[in-house]
Amino acid sequence: MNLSLNISVSKPAALTLALLLLAGCGESSAPARQAAAATPAAGGVLKVALDGDPNCIDPHQAGNNTALNVGRQLVDSLTDQDPQSGEIVPWLASRWEVDGESRRFTFHLRDGVSFSDGTPVDALAVKANFEQILALGARSILGATYLAGLKNIATPDASTVVVEFEQPNAQFLQATSTMSLGLLAEATLARSPADRCQGQLIGSGPFKLDGFVHNQKVSLSRRDDYAWGSSLAAHTGKAWLDGIEFLIVPESGVRLGSLLSGQIDVDTGVVAQNEKTLESQGLPVLWRANPGVVFNLTPDLTRPVYRDVRVRQALIKAIDREQLRSIISRYQAPATALLASSTPYYKDLSDLLAYDRPSAQRLLDEAGWQAGADGIRQKDGERLSLRVDYWQNTPILELVQQQLKAVGVELVLNRTTISQVAALQASGDISLYFYNLTRADPDVLRTLFHVTGRNYGKRKADGLDHLLEASAATLDPAVRQQRVDEVSRALIEQGHAIPLVELATVIAHGKQVHGLHYEASSRLQFFDTWLATP
Repeated sequence: MNLSLNISVSKPAALTLALLLLAGCGESSAPARQAAAATPAAGGVLKVALDGDPNCIDPHQAGNNTALNVGRQLVDSLTDQDPQSGEIVPWLASRWEVDGESRRFTFHLRDGVSFSDGTPVDALAVKANFEQILALGARSILGATYLAGLKNIATPDASTVVVEFEQPNAQFLQATSTMSLGLLAEATLARSPADRCQGQLIGSGPFKLDGFVHNQKVSLSRRDDYAWGSSLAAHTGKAWLDGIEFLIVPESGVRLGSLLSGQIDVDTGVVAQNEKTLESQGLPVLWRANPGVVFNLTPDLTRPVYRDVRVRQALIKAIDREQLRSIISRYQAPATALLASSTPYYKDLSDLLAYDRPSAQRLLDEAGWQAGADGIRQKDGERLSLRVDYWQNTPILELVQQQLKAVGVELVLNRTTISQVAALQASGDISLYFYNLTRADPDVLRTLFHVTGRNYGKRKADGLDHLLEASAATLDPAVRQQRVDEVSRALIEQGHAIPLVELATVIAHGKQVHGLHYEASSRLQFFDTWLATP
């Protein structure tokens, strides 16, 4: 449904929007959305292969793309974000006003919206959702950080919500477009976080959840009374598909064979070695560069080996990122900063990431790590052996392992399941984190690296926190750019993160699939998707 955009913002906010528009231009050549095909047809169940178990499908808690691809279909958001321009547009809120300091946000809700249990999506529901996200605390991996500093939520009437923060919060409007702040029914909010993770979810989205069996599948069915799609949607009314069946298929070869044979309709985890086969078979491949923080290694600063900044700096210099290009997808790229190049306010910091093996060796020498008999450095009888626990199916770390060995660093790789990684993370037993985080706003840095955010590095409060807060406190694009640049450079120079590669989400699907596309955070949107009959 196309809605008129009636937004009252200050002049700096308008400048920020203009910058977002420019930031999206570089992605215009990427086939993030299929060209219009024949007349859409209703019906059919889309079979979608995921490359891993979602673990927790509650969008208020989930942080991995696999889970969020499911959650996006179940919940609507107050706003939406145009994946090409970066513009924030109406969804459940038909219009809004933002005060000049970006502290107070007033949303005017659409009429007639309901959750799948029939309860209304009104101002009280929005208030309850935001308050419950904050109450989740650390369980809300993303959403709670978006609401940090919340002062008050007022509901002057059933269709008006006023959200007020203690300090300027320039990122919040974009945050309302994410599924992490998507809306769930009161019956769901009343359940325990564990129950919600395992599938006790009622949303207002175009699909409803029928079942979730770990390491097997997630089943969704269409809501026939749905009539409030985003203003970006290609059609009005209910979704075309009868349902979606997400199948967990970890093996890339099995996903490829299943797609070629027609046993599945979509492979959401195309790996680089399968791209040529898909191309030769003429199957459509969709890709989109992921905004946000690139794949990186973040060291736990409470571990003795990582307390020495020289060791962290040596790791950055010992990695030849251009060499990584030989094993990654043609749609991906070596990292040139901690922020991906598709992120608003990105700046190329390649000078800080240049491969410099002699300097890496010198830094390790200065830190007291000397070459041992087997080539691995030692200090006070301890080997320079680092361990990374991860679940992603990627060859990146194997090549990084070889590169670090060349300067005398042993990298032990422990690939396991996402649930085991989550358990290790909860216990604090991960010393080197491998991850990325997708978000179309530079405030993703505050989410990850602020002392009150995820803070995987367990960094103690210092001046970096003030820089991170300042970058989220202004709507002036020139000032915000300066502050984002400053904090981005500091995080690399101090070795708080070791950037590796920019992620691009690459999927493939059968020729019978139409209308499938990415939303602004490079997650999949199935509302406009339909299946052609053979």
